[in-house]
Amino acid sequence: MLSPSSPAPITRLPDGTVKQFNPLTGTEVWTVPGRGHRPVADPTARPDLDPADHGRWCAFCENRYLDTPPEKSRLVRTADGTWATLDRLPADALEESVAEFRRIPNLFEILTFDYWRLNHGYTPPDAVLAHERDYLASSAGRDHVERILRIRALANGRSETEWEALDDGARLAGARSLFAGGHDVVVARGHLSDDDGPAASGTLTPEEHRQYLAFTIEAMRSLYADIPQARYVAVFQNWLRPAGASFDHLHKQLVAIDERGRQTDHELGRLRLEPDLYNEAVLQVALDEGLLLAETDHAVALAGIGHRYPTLEVWSKSAAAVPWDLTTAELREFSDLLHACHAATGPLVPTNEEWHHRPPRAGQPMPLRAMLKWRVSTLAGFEGGTKINVNTISPDDLRDRVVRRLHELRDDGRIAPMPLGRECAGRPGSLRYRDAT
Repeated sequence: MLSPSSPAPITRLPDGTVKQFNPLTGTEVWTVPGRGHRPVADPTARPDLDPADHGRWCAFCENRYLDTPPEKSRLVRTADGTWATLDRLPADALEESVAEFRRIPNLFEILTFDYWRLNHGYTPPDAVLAHERDYLASSAGRDHVERILRIRALANGRSETEWEALDDGARLAGARSLFAGGHDVVVARGHLSDDDGPAASGTLTPEEHRQYLAFTIEAMRSLYADIPQARYVAVFQNWLRPAGASFDHLHKQLVAIDERGRQTDHELGRLRLEPDLYNEAVLQVALDEGLLLAETDHAVALAGIGHRYPTLEVWSKSAAAVPWDLTTAELREFSDLLHACHAATGPLVPTNEEWHHRPPRAGQPMPLRAMLKWRVSTLAGFEGGTKINVNTISPDDLRDRVVRRLHELRDDGRIAPMPLGRECAGRPGSLRYRDAT
C-alpha cells in the first residue's frame, strides 16, 4: 500500500505533462509534451561489416572461440533438433560443435577472483579445480590460457617486452581466475541477423530466446552454488555501445556480489510490513492506469511508471522461490513476453535488460522480473540538480507504441501468440509470489 504522503504514481496535467513516481524505488520522473516524438532507433547502429570477415567480426563471434577465456559450458543443437549442454570442454574440442550460446568468464571482472579469495577465503569447488587442471594439462589448453592472460596483461599496462621476459609459471600465475571467477558472460552465436542487421534478443526465435533464458538461469544457479559467500547474483544485458556494451554482439552478464544491493534490501524490508507489495504497488497501479502490454497465465508485461528511461517490465506470476524453480510453462511464458518486448523495441535501440529476483537466503518471497530500459536520452544537469528525471516518453505513449508493434509482430508470427493490450481485460492478474515455499 502506498504511504498517504507519497505522490500519486501518475499525475497528468492539463498541458500534457505527466508526472510519475515509482512506488518501489521512489524515483521521480516528468514527461514533458513535445519531447517524446523523436525516433528512438539509431540508424547508425546498423553495422557496416565486411562479409569476408563473417564469423570473426568481434571476439564473441563463432570463429573466435580462442579469443575468449575457457568455456564453462555451451548450448548446442543436436542432429535431431533438440538442445544439449556441453560442460567444460577441453580446448582441442571447441571446434567440434557449434555453440548457440556459450558461458564464459568475463576477462575483466567487476569483482575479481582475488576479491573472493582474499576478502572471503573463497576456495573453488573440486569440479572447478579439476577443470583447470585438465585444461592446462593439454598443450592446446595451456596455449589458450596463456594467450588470454597475455591479452589481459597488455590491457592492464604491461608491455610486450615485459610479458616476453616472464617464465611459464609467471605467465600462468592468474590462470585460476579464468576458471573460478564469479563474473560470467552468456554469449549468443550470431553477430548479424538474417536481414544483416544486428542479431539482438528480439531477432531470436521465441524458442531460441527460451533456451537463452534457461541457460542464463542455470548459470545463475551455478554461481550461487559455487560461491557460497555470494549474497546476490546480478543478471543484466547491455545492448549496443550507448547502453554500455563492449561489443555489439548479443550477450548477458552475471556478477556474483557479496551484498544484496540497497534496492533489494529496501524491498525486503517493506515486504515484512506489506506482504502484497508488488500486487498493490505495481500490478494494480498498472491495471488502474491501463498500462498492460500483454498477459499470459504465468507472466505479465506492462509499461513501467517512474523510470529514468522508457521501461518495459515483465513480471513472472510464479510462486517459485528462485528462478531455477520455475516450471517449464512458467519460464516459457516469462521468456515469450520478454522476447516480445525486445522484438517490439527493435534491434537498433540501445537497451539495458535488468533482472530482479529473490536472493536464495532472503526471508521474504519476491517475484522474478525483468526491466527493459530504452537508453534513448542522456541524464544532464537538470536531473542532477533537481533529482527529477525527464523521461521523453510517457507510460501511455510507451504502451500505445509497443502494443501497436506487438500486434504487427503477432500477426506476422514473429512472437509467440499471447493476449495483447485490451485483450487482457478480465484475465487473472495476481502475482503469486506469496505462495512461495
